[in-house]
Amino acid sequence: MANALVSIQIIPKTKNNEDVIPYVDRAIEVIAKSGVKYFVSPLETTMEGELDQLMLIIQDMNAAMIEMGSPNVISQVKIYFNPSGASMDKLTEKYR
Repeated sequence: MANALVSIQIIPKTKNNEDVIPYVDRAIEVIAKSGVKYFVSPLETTMEGELDQLMLIIQDMNAAMIEMGSPNVISQVKIYFNPSGASMDKLTEKYR
């Protein structure tokens, strides 16, 4: 069972103020390829899994932004950690 939920909003700087959406799409692709459960919302994406794995995914997301030509990246991250188990579905079930 997963022990963490991590929400991330990635804000890459672009060289000439280009649209950041292709960068964000690439960041979400990194998450998708990782195989973890995730949910994309308008302002951030939430992942569910083991905390150490999720932190590595964030590292890979930032690296992907640099590879695309971003000179730097801001990542705003929220972490919910519960060694007994963490679930997006469980935390939001009363709202669905």
